[in-house]
Amino acid sequence: MINGKEAMVEEFVVHRIGTGGVPSIVSDYSAVLQGPEEQEFLRKLFLKPFAGVVQTHAFTAREGGGTNHLQELCAKVEQGNELVAVSRAIAKQLIEVAQEHDVRTGDLFVVRFHGVELGGAHVDAVGLYKFDDKEVFLESRAEADSISLQLKRGLGGRKPDQALLVLFTPEEHTLLVIDDDPRSGFWQQVFIGLRAKQDHVNSTRNVLEMTRTFITEQLPQDYEIPKADQIDLLNRSVQYFKENTAFDRSSFAREVFQSDEVIGSFERFGDRFKEERAVELDDRFQISADAVKKQARVFKSVLKLDKNFHIYIHGDREKIERGVDESGRKYYKIYYDQEL
Repeated sequence: MINGKEAMVEEFVVHRIGTGGVPSIVSDYSAVLQGPEEQEFLRKLFLKPFAGVVQTHAFTAREGGGTNHLQELCAKVEQGNELVAVSRAIAKQLIEVAQEHDVRTGDLFVVRFHGVELGGAHVDAVGLYKFDDKEVFLESRAEADSISLQLKRGLGGRKPDQALLVLFTPEEHTLLVIDDDPRSGFWQQVFIGLRAKQDHVNSTRNVLEMTRTFITEQLPQDYEIPKADQIDLLNRSVQYFKENTAFDRSSFAREVFQSDEVIGSFERFGDRFKEERAVELDDRFQISADAVKKQARVFKSVLKLDKNFHIYIHGDREKIERGVDESGRKYYKIYYDQEL
């Protein structure tokens, strides 16, 4: 994940993307706000929305192997070309896309950044932000011995409807995306043209997601496995990623699943998962702590019994005993050291 606390918003350009008969406006000037208060506001508006975005992308080539046009334009920003000229070309490209898709009228901000932190390194970047709606706020102003009130519309705390942050990382740019309507495909696939980046962030995400799917969906089909044992395997999987800085498939499978039979089932499932999802599942990679933190949220450790009881299991599987009494009623017996 990025850290924009020390980043500088060097300049930005605003264009109006008109649809449905609303005219578009392509600006020919940029804005520069260098004051501390202005910079703090701009960082909050443009960088804070990406603070929780973990998944990384890269530009994809166009059909026939042609260069991605938006990628070329972003590269010009990296090379120091005038932002106004580049942003005008970006706006015109978005206007063309908007005419062919059901896209709402909105404002497009093209922003040049300096010193955005990613993975401990500081890189420059360019951001594209489309805001469809403006917030309504009440402005109060003191005039002589009275206060006037006026209702206005503007941008403040709300996230952009669509956004793209292109970080100028070495070898290949790193893309972070916000999209409130991903199913339409207009922002990510038509306008940007992107693919999942093959890096340690996505490698971590992919293996964790494959493991979760195997434990919760495939394993119960192959074996009679109690829910508590599934939760234990989920906990051990996440624990491996939290305790290690590097992933090794063989050691991971041995440490989590232990049984040769289950490990074989896990490997076969991984091959199918890789093919069906069209993702890379590397055997070795550096673990992304941010990706682990994000992905661990979907690893459920709750054992639900009827509608009355929820048991949260975070470890010590040996302290939970499952059985059936003489009358046929199922039960769980829980051992503990102290009541907190």
